[in-house]
Amino acid sequence: MAKTDAARRARSVTRAQPSFSGRPRRAGGAKKDKNDKNEAPYHHGALREALLLAAEQVLERDGLAGLTLRAVAREAGVSHAAPKHHFGDLTGLVSELAAIGFRQFGAAMAACDAASSPLERLVARPKAYVAYAQAHPGMYSLMFRTERLDLSRPSLREAAETSFASLANAIGAMRREPISGDLLTLDQAAAIALAWSMVHGFTMLLLEGRISGILHRLPQGTTAEQLLEAMLKAIVWKLPS
Repeated sequence: MAKTDAARRARSVTRAQPSFSGRPRRAGGAKKDKNDKNEAPYHHGALREALLLAAEQVLERDGLAGLTLRAVAREAGVSHAAPKHHFGDLTGLVSELAAIGFRQFGAAMAACDAASSPLERLVARPKAYVAYAQAHPGMYSLMFRTERLDLSRPSLREAAETSFASLANAIGAMRREPISGDLLTLDQAAAIALAWSMVHGFTMLLLEGRISGILHRLPQGTTAEQLLEAMLKAIVWKLPS
């Protein structure tokens, strides 16, 4: 009997023994503590990617003002020191996040290259541009917040330059001439700036709810997409050639 009681006490001690996190280890079949629901092991093999995903979620939910290193760590369920370890500071984190945004944006633009004619691509790409911004307003805004970004970071610089080269190539195809993103003529630069300014400006007005003031003055049922199409068709005749 004494031996049996000792064994029971030993099992009891084992169940109550604290883990390195300071909480008791759970027995194999015990339920998770409700406070553990968002936890992820610090060394789970893809922490950097998990932190960037968490940062994107915080950005889209709480805006840039709510995007802090602590908020990202909390969202990922890891130590508050983890984001700093991987990105150095908040500027490093948001810069890497913006690089992801540019790559996502580039993929959305590339999907439009299947259009059969330059004119169809001219319409398809701006539509995809606006659609990306509507689906990811926080990310889109971050991509153009130059004062918050470290443009010297290789990943961000490369992603932004690739995005610009894609735009230059699209304008070149419409003008039926090769355009190098590194060396432009004044007419080429004017064509790129005109197209980019128009679509970016339209996108920002749409995100801010300012386009509705124009739509209310149009025939009932006219959509923002139809307005954009009309703008794009009008600009074809104004692009320098």
